[in-house]
Amino acid sequence: MKESDRYAKVVEWSDEDQCYIGSCPGLMFGGCHGSDEIAVFRELCDLVDEVIALYHQDGKPLPAPTAGHDLANRLQDVA
Repeated sequence: MKESDRYAKVVEWSDEDQCYIGSCPGLMFGGCHGSDEIAVFRELCDLVDEVIALYHQDGKPLPAPTAGHDLANRLQDVA
């Protein structure tokens, strides 16, 4: 298992933007977007790996994991 597997990755359609939006709540602000759902997910996975690498490079502890069946409750604690 990779460290990035501990973080929920969300890809959803945005009517406002007319594209798919990828995000990783609890780990990073922002994300990625595009017209192909699978491509956005792949890009999001790469971004999450890069953000985790930056945390390690800077010697910072990673935020609490967000993957799992209790995601909604954990995100309320982060917000």
